[in-house]
Amino acid sequence: MTKSYIAALALVASVVTAPAWAAMVDYTATMSGASEVPAKTTGGTATMLGTLDTATKMLTYTITYGGLSGPVTAVHIHAPAAVGANAGVAVPFAPAPSPIKGTVALTDAQIKDLDTGMAYANIHTAANPAGEIRGQIAKK
Repeated sequence: MTKSYIAALALVASVVTAPAWAAMVDYTATMSGASEVPAKTTGGTATMLGTLDTATKMLTYTITYGGLSGPVTAVHIHAPAAVGANAGVAVPFAPAPSPIKGTVALTDAQIKDLDTGMAYANIHTAANPAGEIRGQIAKK
């Protein structure tokens, strides 16, 4: 075999066995009491930024908040729900001081809810156990 033939075979083999490239999809949510259902009067606000690796289905997130009525008791993504509707918890996060950072594995259904705008981020406090602030999650 010639050197060029061997090089061509090596190139073909590397293309055939190369892993598919993952897409990185960015999401954001701006949370307020006005977006709660029913709406809440609060000075609390928050922003959720997330990046989904479509190959691993891992969502890396940062939630930065302030002005809440008290300590955070729960933080979640709820789905499926359009703006103005409520839904059950789909992805729980550990409550922590701001900013809350982490990585979580998502299911195909949860990814679909994010992609179609059918998920919202929600922060709960003792004064507002059903949720003090929330925001619909959208692609950036």
